[in-house]
Amino acid sequence: MANNHHPKDEAYLSYVIPKRIRLFEEIQAELLEQLQSRPHDPIKITLLPDGIVKEGKRWETTPMDIAVQISKGLAKSALVSSVNHVLWDMNRPLEGDCSVEIFGFDSDQGRDTFWHSSAHILGQALEQEYGCKLCIGPCKTIDEGFYYDAFYYGNLGLNDDHFPNIEAGVAKAVRERQPFERIEVTKDQALEMFSDNKFKVEIINNDLAEEEIITVYRCGPLVDLCPGPHIPNTSFVKAFKCLNASAAYWRGNSHRESLQRVYGISYPDHKQLKQKLIGSSTFSPGDWCFRKYGKRVYNKLIDFIKNEYWKRGYDEVQSQDMFNIDLWKISGHAEKYKKNMFMLNIDQQEFGLKPMNCPGHCLEFQREHYSYKELPIRMAEFGVLHRNEESGALSGMTRARRFVQDDAHIFCRVDQVGEELSTRPEKKYIGDLETWDKAEKDLEKALDNFGKPWVINKGDGAFYGPKIDITVSDAMKRKFQCATLQLDFQLPARFKLDYITEKNEKERPVMIHRAVLGSVERMFAILLEHYKGIWPFWLSPRQAIVCSLSEDYSSYAKQVQKQIHEARYYVDIDESDRSICKKVADARAAPYNYILVVGHKEATTGQVTVRLREDPAGRKDLPEMSIDSLLDEFKFKKVNFL
Repeated sequence: MANNHHPKDEAYLSYVIPKRIRLFEEIQAELLEQLQSRPHDPIKITLLPDGIVKEGKRWETTPMDIAVQISKGLAKSALVSSVNHVLWDMNRPLEGDCSVEIFGFDSDQGRDTFWHSSAHILGQALEQEYGCKLCIGPCKTIDEGFYYDAFYYGNLGLNDDHFPNIEAGVAKAVRERQPFERIEVTKDQALEMFSDNKFKVEIINNDLAEEEIITVYRCGPLVDLCPGPHIPNTSFVKAFKCLNASAAYWRGNSHRESLQRVYGISYPDHKQLKQKLIGSSTFSPGDWCFRKYGKRVYNKLIDFIKNEYWKRGYDEVQSQDMFNIDLWKISGHAEKYKKNMFMLNIDQQEFGLKPMNCPGHCLEFQREHYSYKELPIRMAEFGVLHRNEESGALSGMTRARRFVQDDAHIFCRVDQVGEELSTRPEKKYIGDLETWDKAEKDLEKALDNFGKPWVINKGDGAFYGPKIDITVSDAMKRKFQCATLQLDFQLPARFKLDYITEKNEKERPVMIHRAVLGSVERMFAILLEHYKGIWPFWLSPRQAIVCSLSEDYSSYAKQVQKQIHEARYYVDIDESDRSICKKVADARAAPYNYILVVGHKEATTGQVTVRLREDPAGRKDLPEMSIDSLLDEFKFKKVNFL
């Protein structure tokens, strides 16, 4: 049940909200009067990408007016526009001759605007329901959705129990169809409007100090600083869900105020919310599930890395998910890592869910008696790992409690070592310094021989031994560690592993830990952000869809779908009685890489008419291809990762 009993500063709400609305309406009335006094002479508006020219009036005609002239459907789905390639509110008057392009939710511009506007609606609910002082509410540039940071003057910690209240506040705003209204204010006007919120005052004085004009938006009772643009009104947000809540710091500084951060997701309809690629549950925080299309991408990543390991001679193994505490004592995890493990008590014995596969692979090696000729022994596993991360450390799929790692281990002779490194950590390492120094020197030599630039990351080795981390950066220049290579003399010694040398003597192998993707969930999140859901063919969960012109050609459409499916590609079918134009438009918005249209001619010749996701609207020179030629093209893209 939702927690409806919480103190909030009613005096703050009853004074500040009306004050801001009053100031907003006063400035808005002045600006409207100025706007009406300006000349409304004719202007020419070029609609992109088609180049259609429309007539309008300066300071009067809006992009929404143009959308209505074209079609009701366009006006219904239009979220934001660009005017002379600058993003622009749909209801903001045009200022002269210009080009206009209109974007829906199927575009990056539309989605970002939709989620940014949803963040304002979330902020409205937080302010109204909890009396929070709002801070910043951006879109998330990783995964999907948005969040809002807010300061609560008491000791309330927002959590899952509060989500029904927040979602009810959002639903109320959506029902009221609150328009997003824009005004321009001076710095002094902004300071007067937000004088009761020190966080907004700091933004005005520091971040907006050089701006001559500051923009402010209103939706319902919420008045907020924002550069915009926004969707036309709150009713476009048909589906909304709170995802999680966590603590945060103002400006990311642990010495500043502690804030409440609420994450949300929204869509233009409930169907899209249900069809999200990924999902999480408040019953299992830090544990992500993959729905239909998300699972397709996930499987592609797993298949890709399995194939890479197979080509390099790795044997796929499956070790146990849970081991007695005695094993974790041997490996060193009980001493150095236990607080980050999930521990269980079974039959009065302590067990731990595995946070990595290394000890299990040592047991696999231990079961056989290898000779020097058989080394290196390569093992790879794609099992589930569990790590008991602190709640505040969880970060979507990039840092989770349950994940799959492409975990591989090489057991080899010392003379076979040739990998990369980071140096030993300050405290958390096992083994003697002499062994660490030897491992580091071996890897330094290998790096020098490799001939590429490298940098020592002082103190960042794992506790087994020195390692190399390969990091990638996202659009915000945040770095994520993915691939890793680690040289380990410690576990072979702890597990007393050995092989028989040429002189028939026992010798200890070296263990190399290797992961290419690292956490598959983390890589999924990084790729999702990188491609923004517009997946390349080889990785796409929607590689093709067959669209029949009418029910008469359903049989042939199913035959085409079957051939493509049997060739092991993802292919769907649209047999609905809608027009082919609607089918193709929806398929492009989905977005499918290949849209295969079939009718009488195609059924007769055994071909398909091929439309691509990237085709410009209105293209008429569409190629016809045989199924064999199409599958050859699919294969080329798959093997070349296109």
